[in-house]
Amino acid sequence: MTTHIKPDWREQRRLQALALKEKGWTNARIAEALGVTQGAVSQWFSRYHKDGREALLYHPPPGAPSKLSENQLAQLPELLLAGAESYGLTGQVWTSQRVAWLIKFKFNVTYHRAHVCRILKRIGWSVQKPLEKATQRDEAAIEEWRTQRWPLLKKKPTKKGVVSSG
Repeated sequence: MTTHIKPDWREQRRLQALALKEKGWTNARIAEALGVTQGAVSQWFSRYHKDGREALLYHPPPGAPSKLSENQLAQLPELLLAGAESYGLTGQVWTSQRVAWLIKFKFNVTYHRAHVCRILKRIGWSVQKPLEKATQRDEAAIEEWRTQRWPLLKKKPTKKGVVSSG
């Protein structure tokens, strides 16, 4: 089964630059027309002169193919929308570690949690970092310290030439 890879917009821009060059346009004029730098146009033509038209075409990024199929990637947002608690997790926050667990649980595919961020970005999601607060935290005491004690501890500016006594 062969899949046709749609050329990206950058490829179209490079090929348009080549067409304009063949019409006699200068690099400066091409750069202005396409909204790029003259340096970019110069690099494109250097590659073109070295390797021909193929150098201007889209080439998929190197690396191993995705472990998740396109169908599985399409299912992931729906699984995330169900919420973390629907999978027995505490709280509704999705962290990269939790999403990695979900992918392993649902698709039997293992990803490092750092790579999960790239997958989420690809499907238009972002991870959420949970706010970690101590359960014994006393909000009233914190507010009192912030409004009463902290202002007394802060350094106050001194007048020029006057030494602080405290």
